[in-house]
Amino acid sequence: MTEILEIEGGHRLHGVVPISGAKNAATKMLLASLLTDEPCVLENVPAIQDLVFTEQICEALGVRIAHEEHGRVRVDASPMHTSAIPMELGQSNRLGIMAMGPLLHRFGEAHVPQLGGCRIGRRPVNFHVDGLMALGAEIDYECGLGVYHARARRLHGALITLPYPSVMTTENLVMTATLAEGTTVIENAACEPEVLSLVDMLRQMGAAIEYHPPRTFVVHGVERLHGVTWHTIPDRNEVVALAVAAAITGGDVTLAGARPADVTTFLNTLERMGIHYEILDDGLRLCDNRPPYRMISVETDTHPGFMTDWQSPLVTLLTQAQGVGTIHETVYEDRLGYTAELNKMGADIQVSTACLGLLPCRFKEQGYNHSAIVRGPTPLHGAWVTMPDLRAGCTLVLAALCAGGITHIEGLEHLDRGFERLDEKLRTLGARVRRLDTASPTQAACRPVDAAVV
Repeated sequence: MTEILEIEGGHRLHGVVPISGAKNAATKMLLASLLTDEPCVLENVPAIQDLVFTEQICEALGVRIAHEEHGRVRVDASPMHTSAIPMELGQSNRLGIMAMGPLLHRFGEAHVPQLGGCRIGRRPVNFHVDGLMALGAEIDYECGLGVYHARARRLHGALITLPYPSVMTTENLVMTATLAEGTTVIENAACEPEVLSLVDMLRQMGAAIEYHPPRTFVVHGVERLHGVTWHTIPDRNEVVALAVAAAITGGDVTLAGARPADVTTFLNTLERMGIHYEILDDGLRLCDNRPPYRMISVETDTHPGFMTDWQSPLVTLLTQAQGVGTIHETVYEDRLGYTAELNKMGADIQVSTACLGLLPCRFKEQGYNHSAIVRGPTPLHGAWVTMPDLRAGCTLVLAALCAGGITHIEGLEHLDRGFERLDEKLRTLGARVRRLDTASPTQAACRPVDAAVV
């Protein structure tokens, strides 16, 4: 059976909804637990498919994982017995590469399959490979098997300047450097909240890490790390998604547990559009808003710039703004494919190969459709659409909430990778959304799986 979402749009959202733990933090915390043979306890861990994938990788290595109440996960890496990640698990997402450092420290070698993940553009593994080789690893790609084979008797410190402030590469190299001999300096590093949270967790485990703003980490290798209990930060991508859901429906929604400091650039964007919000002691509230909003132009950038993951929700919001605006995507070159699905719903979005902004762009004059022109406001209507990836999939849900009529959305495996029960949370806010299954996604008749419809 193929699951789909059925959404009846046009209903204002209202109420209080808790923000789940961050996908991009919890998955890396789990892998950081492999650096010690003492138990680690991770709190506020979201129930999402990417966590399942990461746990499967760890368990295949011999790690014991136990789920407790209220999102607590206990991790014991002491029984690890193999340095090889199974092919089928390594290709399920991109996180397998971050096990390479812990495996090298533990076994002196690592076998990691070629990486999978969302198709949103090139995310070259060479940043990881070059950095790990600078730390002393020998890495070969076994082309016939599709496997990276790494070896190292003892990793050592190094001066590493990243060609681009890649989040996963920064996290990978910081983790690996904690147990390397000597001092490692990582320049042009990523500084996202999830990166800094991981660094704080490693410090609590006994690592010696200095952060020198804006983009340098200095890691002094230690002999061993110990166990820790660590709380996952709230998911800033979920904060943005639910905030857009509130604004696009003219709702009154409180996001309990949101950390405003993590979404400062997004909040500044809301202000530019004339969208009101309140900063609370423990969250955010969006209220007293009615489309159409002021049209703006935005460029994505590495933190603290406008996050690339927020680009697609913002485009949906711009369809309900007055005038003509532009989006310039500078992080991934192939992240605007979802706009064709929004146009099916009545949006007026034109993609372009031009750099429609002022920021330096790696994709200039390379022929990539990495900019968009949005004209609004346009009334959206229900349609049958398909999620191409995680963030774009959430965008189609947001569009359906304000669209007239019924929207059917397929490709829910992308949504479930990164959002914890998003459809349930929306129902608690008054959205009319239900999850259905069907033998064929093109059939009009669907059998309800979840009959709880508000």
